[in-house]
Amino acid sequence: MFSLYLRGFSPGTPASSHHPKTYLLRERNGHVIELKYPLNCKDPTSERWYHGHLSGRDAEKLLTEKGKAGSFLVRESQSKPGDFVLSVLTNEEKHENVDRKTKVTHVMIRYQDGKYDVGGGERFDTLADLVDHYKKNPMVEKSGIVVHLKQPFNATRINAANIENRVRELNKVADNSEKPKQGFWEEFEVLQQQECKLLYPRKEGQKLENKSKNRYKNILPFDTTRVEIREMDPDIPGSDYINANYIREGKVFIATQGCLQNTVIDFWKMVYQENTHVIVMTTKEMERGRNKCVRYWPDLHATKEFGKVLVRNVDERPAQDYALRKLEVTQPARYIWHYQYLSWPDHGVPNEPGGVLWFLEEVNRTQSTIPDTGPIVVHCSAGIGRTGTIIVIDILIDIINRQGLDCDIDIPKTIQRVRQQRSGMVQTEAQYKFIYMAVQQYIDTAQKRLEEEQRNKMKEREYSNIKYGHMTNSRSKPNMASSRSSSV
Repeated sequence: MFSLYLRGFSPGTPASSHHPKTYLLRERNGHVIELKYPLNCKDPTSERWYHGHLSGRDAEKLLTEKGKAGSFLVRESQSKPGDFVLSVLTNEEKHENVDRKTKVTHVMIRYQDGKYDVGGGERFDTLADLVDHYKKNPMVEKSGIVVHLKQPFNATRINAANIENRVRELNKVADNSEKPKQGFWEEFEVLQQQECKLLYPRKEGQKLENKSKNRYKNILPFDTTRVEIREMDPDIPGSDYINANYIREGKVFIATQGCLQNTVIDFWKMVYQENTHVIVMTTKEMERGRNKCVRYWPDLHATKEFGKVLVRNVDERPAQDYALRKLEVTQPARYIWHYQYLSWPDHGVPNEPGGVLWFLEEVNRTQSTIPDTGPIVVHCSAGIGRTGTIIVIDILIDIINRQGLDCDIDIPKTIQRVRQQRSGMVQTEAQYKFIYMAVQQYIDTAQKRLEEEQRNKMKEREYSNIKYGHMTNSRSKPNMASSRSSSV
């Protein structure tokens, strides 16, 4: 037996498929069965001016601070669930000796019998039709102020289940009458402009004694989030320094550069002090004839000393896109799982995200089997491009796993928060677009798995037949699971 509780449902309000509700199933013993992944729970439109659960106060703040006269957005009504609000930045009339000033006008959009209207006028099949109509036919307030809908104030927030439509919108080629570069380029450019405002101090990396420890002189860690080496010599200036930052977004990562010859010992000190058991390397040692990372592990079955840390390469297994090494570090003994992703091209991104998603699934599976483990250490060469891309994809997948497919995600905002912890994370528009593609494919695969489970729920079996795109069951998997569980 179970009882059903409804949250966020207003009695008398017609339920609509686009307005997500939260349902809780409770067993007789009081245990809550959470329904995390409702299907087909999507936004009413894929238009980028739709801002979902945005409050009136937040809409006013956004439009006033970042919009211009005529900027508009549409959001859910908080006072009348199921209805919507058109918020527009309008010019008030000029009074004597007073400059014209702006204010935000909120127009209620009713949703009844499958139609949208603003009252006393035409009714429309979609929100997009309503907005298009009032773009051409401005509304007039009772005070006489004309409400012009000139330019959309685009949201970056999306309902995760609706990401396919957003990607389609961002991929649209602008017609000749509009700006030639839009979509992904436009969103990434806004992000780049915001990056310039992140002026956190990076004094430690600029110190004379630390300059040689930076692979690139312009890529330095923020002092506020940098990893400090605790096993340092007070007589040696800078002996607590390594070019690495903590990234705390629900999960905790350490983002760092590829090792230099003179930083390998510091790297192992950091791995040891942070109780890290998983290292993710997203570069080859050499690419295009240039060293991207000094090898910081010994050959298979060999042992090498890095300062006080002794490292033995116990096992190596190749997979389709990556290599997995099992490293034993001593004093006291501990195993490190070293995942090196080998299929990421230099100065580009993989052709499709399936390999990266599979790779991250394996990495997280290993991390989850180790009790009380420290952060995953992620690095490429500079520790910001591929490193940032991998970390942001993993953060977004973690949000979706915890909150369900109908949760809100905001890819630019997530990148911005990560950049506040290490500058320059996610370097290129191609990497930015790749994050969208990876999240889209993850959600698409999750939805297919759920549909498969629903079709077969009576059979009580494990469904592993749906994989990420472009994969077959012949993909080679490292067979270290038994040694992993027994040795950790």
